[in-house]
Amino acid sequence: MVIGIVAIVLATVWLARWWTVGRFIETTDDAYLKADSVTVAPKVSGYVTDVYVGDNATVKAGEPLVRLDARQYQVSLDQAQATIDAHEADIQRAQADILQQRANIEQAQAQQQVARISAQHARDEVERYAPLAATGAETSERLAELTSTRDQALATLAANSAAVDAARTQIAATTAQIAQARAQLEAAKASAQQARLDLQDTVVRSALAGKVGDRSVRVGQYVQPGTRMLTVVPVQNTYLEANFKETQVGHMRVGQPVILHVDALPGQELRGVVDSFSPGTGAQFALLPPENATGNFTKIVQRVPVRIRLDVSPALLAVLLPGLSVTADVDTRSAHEDNKSDNAEDKHG
Repeated sequence: MVIGIVAIVLATVWLARWWTVGRFIETTDDAYLKADSVTVAPKVSGYVTDVYVGDNATVKAGEPLVRLDARQYQVSLDQAQATIDAHEADIQRAQADILQQRANIEQAQAQQQVARISAQHARDEVERYAPLAATGAETSERLAELTSTRDQALATLAANSAAVDAARTQIAATTAQIAQARAQLEAAKASAQQARLDLQDTVVRSALAGKVGDRSVRVGQYVQPGTRMLTVVPVQNTYLEANFKETQVGHMRVGQPVILHVDALPGQELRGVVDSFSPGTGAQFALLPPENATGNFTKIVQRVPVRIRLDVSPALLAVLLPGLSVTADVDTRSAHEDNKSDNAEDKHG
């Protein structure tokens, strides 16, 4: 009789517990700890000269991890800098040529003015002596001499005018050369910037804080862009990804509490909070998603990845490694209570 009474009491307690709590708990053991790890790879090729971190080492964001042989990239940078200096010298020389050409223009213009005055004087002389030669007051030889002098003065004026035009054209050509040299200078600066970036990239740095894992790089190894050298795992940002059946997520909401049981920590109960839901089932993001519109169809219960934020101490978080198996229990009572409230308001309305 005593055993029966105890059994009835226990069954009543269990039933009350299930009615108030248990029936709202959604459980899955298809859950694993994860961290958004980053694979470290070089941007340039070369031989590894230094490896600054060891296996499972803790690193900070921006901390150097690996150094590559930088000599060829230093040479490329020096060559690009020398090209910049050469183009800057070309620009300075062309600018000096323009100053000289402007002085030549002023000189040619002065000579042109002298030639213009001489030509005008020679023309006036011919016009003055022509009537005299026609009347016989002056000899025809004198008129011919003045005519020759006039023609020579006009030719000299034409030559000086052509010299002025040529000097001006030379300035335009030199100005075009300066523009071309400036364009070449900008191209050389871009090449120097690329060489400087390549030189900086010979030191591979960590993009985030975490621990080093899967280190395969060694001193003396030749690596190319994209070669996997090691992985940085942000263990301080570990989270849980639980794959619930589609029949379980109907009453799950962001912010609901979660009880976690990690297989590596038997008997220890951890806390978490529902953080977000995947925008689709796992099958939708598979390499070969199912195509149910062809062939025979067999209905398979799908699973929805649910991200759960861990609510544990930093000391305990250091023990929770990505990849560990977890059993997750989500308390969905808040969603049921909200549904009851909405139904009551609808009836009242």
